[in-house]
Amino acid sequence: MGLLSRNATRLLGSAALCAAAAVGIAHAQDTTDTQADAAAQKQGRVTTLQRLILGAGVEKVAIDTPQSVTVVEQEDIDELQPQTIGDVLRSVPGVNVTGSDRLLGQSFNIRGIGAPETTGDGGRIIINVDGVQKFYEQYRMGSFFSDPELYKRVEVLRGPASSTLYGSGALGGVINFETKDASDFIAEGETTAVRLKSSWSSNGNSWLFSPTFAQRFANGADLLISGNYRQADVYSDGAGNDVIGTNFEAWSGLIKSTFLVGEEGKVSASYQRWNSDLDDQQLSQTSTAAFFGLVDRHVLDQTAIVSYENPFSDNDMLDVKVSASYSSTSNEQRNADLRSSCGLSTSFAIVCDSDYAYDTWQFNAQNTMRWSGANWENFLTVGSQTTYQSRVAEAWLNNGTLLPVSFHPEGTDLKTGVFVQNEFIWNEKLTLIPGVRLDWHRLSPGDGLAYGSPPTPITDDTTDTAISPKIAAHYRFNDTIAVFGSIAHTERFPTIDEIFSTSSSSSTFNPSLSLEKEKSNNYEAGFALSGYDMIQAGDAAQVKVTGFYNDVSNLIALRTGMASGYNNVEGYRNIANAEIYGFEIESAYDSDFVFANAAYSYVVGKDTDANAYLTTIAPHELAFTLGGKLPQHGLKIGWRARIVADPQDEARRTDAPIGTSTRYAQAFDIHDVFLSWKPDEGQMKGWELNAGVDNVFDQDYKEFLNNDRAIGRTFKLSLAKQIGW
Repeated sequence: MGLLSRNATRLLGSAALCAAAAVGIAHAQDTTDTQADAAAQKQGRVTTLQRLILGAGVEKVAIDTPQSVTVVEQEDIDELQPQTIGDVLRSVPGVNVTGSDRLLGQSFNIRGIGAPETTGDGGRIIINVDGVQKFYEQYRMGSFFSDPELYKRVEVLRGPASSTLYGSGALGGVINFETKDASDFIAEGETTAVRLKSSWSSNGNSWLFSPTFAQRFANGADLLISGNYRQADVYSDGAGNDVIGTNFEAWSGLIKSTFLVGEEGKVSASYQRWNSDLDDQQLSQTSTAAFFGLVDRHVLDQTAIVSYENPFSDNDMLDVKVSASYSSTSNEQRNADLRSSCGLSTSFAIVCDSDYAYDTWQFNAQNTMRWSGANWENFLTVGSQTTYQSRVAEAWLNNGTLLPVSFHPEGTDLKTGVFVQNEFIWNEKLTLIPGVRLDWHRLSPGDGLAYGSPPTPITDDTTDTAISPKIAAHYRFNDTIAVFGSIAHTERFPTIDEIFSTSSSSSTFNPSLSLEKEKSNNYEAGFALSGYDMIQAGDAAQVKVTGFYNDVSNLIALRTGMASGYNNVEGYRNIANAEIYGFEIESAYDSDFVFANAAYSYVVGKDTDANAYLTTIAPHELAFTLGGKLPQHGLKIGWRARIVADPQDEARRTDAPIGTSTRYAQAFDIHDVFLSWKPDEGQMKGWELNAGVDNVFDQDYKEFLNNDRAIGRTFKLSLAKQIGW
C-alpha cells in the first residue's frame, strides 16, 4: 500500500465496497439466469455494461469483451449537457482530459498516455469519427475540435489491444465517435421529423441552438440535416475567479444520407463541419499563459465520408465494409499581440501571421467470413487501411517574407496497413480472438527544411514497418461468472513533428533522424459477474474487474534542458523503458425504479530506468452515479460524483499559482445532480427537458492533467421539442 496516499486508500476502499455490494447482489444463478436474462432483455433492461460494442466478428456487449471498453450513449450525453467533448469523457474510467477546458485546448489521456506538452502523444491515442481517423498537433493547442451535439455514441477502448483493427501505435487506446442518423429521429410509421433544441449554462452564460431535420423517402433512402450554434463568455472557477480565454463561439453541422443498393447493400454519404472564427483569443489554449497574448484565430474542421456495406446474409463468405474519406483541420492565426517580434531577423514564428493544417485522405476495406458447426462459430475478418496525410505550416515575417516553421515542419505521412483477426466461439462459453496487423509508413519532409549553420537541407524520406499481434480469450462458466485475458504488442511510428522538428533559436537542436519506433507489450486479465432478478423481477447487475500491465520501450520524449545549452543535438530522444500498470473496476445496476453505476481507476506509471513516476499519470479516481426513475412519467433523477486522490508522487501534492503550466494538484471530490423528463405519451409527448447542477458545492480545484482551475458551480437547462409525421 506504499504507493497509495490516504485519499487513494479511501478511494480503493470505496471502490471495494461498491464492487462487494454489486457482487452480493449478483449472487450465483445457474439454471434460471438464461430465463432471467431473456426476460430482462425483453423488458429492454440494458445496463451500461450490457451496451453493444461495434467491431469485427460477432456482436458483443461490453461485459463480454476481453478488453476494457466503455460506451457513452445518447441518453448519457443528453443528461450531461456537455459544452465540450471533454465533458463527455470525464467520467470514463482511465480517461482524462489534458490541457485545459477551453474549446481549442483539449487533448485526451488514456491510462497515462497523452499530455499536451508532448505533441506526439496525439499519435498514441487513435481518434475516429465514423471510422475516419482525426489527427492534429500544434504548440499550445488541443488535438480534437468538434461539438458533442453532433454525436449519439462514443466508444472508448482502452489499451494497445485495439491496434489490430484500428492502427499501429494505439498505446493508450481508441476513441470512436459516431454521428447521428436520420433513423434516430424518425419514428416507426412516420417519414419526417423536425427537432428544435436549446441549452443554457449559467457559468459563462453559455447557449446552444440546434435545429434538426430528418426525412425518409419511399425508396428507403433517408436524409439528415443538423446544425448547431454554441457560444459562451468566460467562466469562473470555484473561487469566483474568471479563467481567461475560456469564452468561445462555434458553428457546427452535419449532412448525412443513406441509400439502399440491391436487397441489403447500403451506401452512406456524410459531411461534417465545425467552425470557430474569433478575434482576440488567447494564443495559448492549453493554459492560462497570458504572456503569449491574444491572436485572431480561425479554426475549421471538416470530415467527408462515402461508405458501402453489405452483410450478404445468404453468403457466409461475404460481409463487406468499404469507405473513402477526407479529413481536414486548419488554423489561421493573424494579428497576434506579440506580432512586432516577427521582424526581419527573428524566427519566433509562433506569433507571426501563420497557417497550420492537416489534410488526410483515407481508404478502408474489410470483409468478415463465417463458418459454423453444431456448437461452434468462427468469424475471420481481413482488411486494409491506407492514409495519406499532408501537414501545412506557413508563417510570414512582417514584411511578407515566407518563414519556414522549423519547430512545426511541413511534410507528408503515408501509411498502409493490413490486418487479420479471427474470432472462434465454442458452445457459447469460450471465445478466442487472435489477430495481427502489419503497417508500413513513409515520412517525407516538406520543401525548404534545413538545420545547422551553414544550413543542411533535410531531403531524405524515412520508412519503417510495424507489427501489432494479439491474442485474447473470454470464458463464461455460466450466465453469472466469466473470466478473460489478453496479450497484445504494438509499435508506434514517430510523427512528422518528432522526426523533422528543428530549432534555430539560442538553443539549437537538430532533426531526430535516428529515432526508433516505440514498442509496447500489454497484458490484461480480469473477471466479470452478472446477476438478474435479485431485488425485483427483471433487474440486472454487472461487475467487471480488469488488471493491466503495459511495458513500453523506446518511449519518445522531447529532450529536456534545451534552454540550458543542449545545442546541435537531436530534439527528441527515446526513453529506454517505462511501465504502466493498474486496474479498473466497473459496475452497473438497473431496475424499474433505481439505477446505479460505479467505476474506479487505479493507474501507476514509472520511468523504470530513472525510477521516477511518469508525470502523465492521473491520480486514482472513483466515479459513480445513483438515481431513480418514474418510467410511467418519463422522469429520471440522479446524482453523480467524482472522488479523485492526490497525485501518487508526493512532490506534486500542492497547488501552483493560477496561470502556471503544471502537473501539481490536490485531491478533490465533485458532485453533480441532474433531472431528465421525456414523456412518451400525452400532450407533452415529443418534449424533452434536461436540468442539472454541476459542481454543486462550488469546489475550487484543478484537474491533474489540466493547467487551469476547473469551472465552478454551473446550472444547466436544456429543452427540446420534436414533431413527426
